[in-house]
Amino acid sequence: MARDVIRVCVTGVTGWTGSAVAAAIEASDDLELVVGVSRSDPGAFSSVAEALDAVGADVLVDYTHAAVVKQNVVAAIERGVAVVVGSSGMSAADYEEIDAAAREKNVGVIAAGNFSVTAALLLRFSAEAARHLEMWEVIDYASATKQDAPSGTSREVAERLDAVRAPKVRVPLDEVHGARDARGATIAGTQVHSVRLPSFTVSTETVFAAEGERLSIRHDAGESAAPYVAGTLLAVRAVGGRTGLTRGLDQLLG
Repeated sequence: MARDVIRVCVTGVTGWTGSAVAAAIEASDDLELVVGVSRSDPGAFSSVAEALDAVGADVLVDYTHAAVVKQNVVAAIERGVAVVVGSSGMSAADYEEIDAAAREKNVGVIAAGNFSVTAALLLRFSAEAARHLEMWEVIDYASATKQDAPSGTSREVAERLDAVRAPKVRVPLDEVHGARDARGATIAGTQVHSVRLPSFTVSTETVFAAEGERLSIRHDAGESAAPYVAGTLLAVRAVGGRTGLTRGLDQLLG
């Protein structure tokens, strides 16, 4: 018996990742790209609200940017459409609000700072290391033009570590001499240092340390959007069976 086809709207459909995801959806037997949203393409809708009001969709995939991602997600939830969020820039408070809204509408939202399988393993392995090592910090690398900091991947790592325990800090932050900001931003209890320079795409490194030794767990993204496609489609296929917010692609892995 044929499976039901999942109708998908992609916002950021002409972008670096969105275009690759859209092409993969069109090539799939069980997914259908029914509408795209792009402010730069006159042939696409310019807003999520307009697109979803005009064309029925089961799932919205968002690959836009920090300035608009939250309003896109909220617009979809209000219309009873499930969401897969690949854009970064939302805070923990934003995600709490989205979770509550999604539960009220009985729809699912799957959000990941990075939909590659290797980035998902970074989350999983970092959480395991935190069970055995009590001190760590996160270094977040991205291009010089990336506006949001930290990256969604680094924020997810910090939040996942916080679910294990708080890291030990030898010198409390309020006792730092000099520029307090030199110790980075405190994200979910972890110090995160964001580097923004040319030649980086997105890299996230969790650095653990004990007396006389260190462990670094690092994910480096290449220059292709290909690693994010399979994880995004996995989320598209899974989100219809969920209610509320799921954070991290690793939650979908066996």
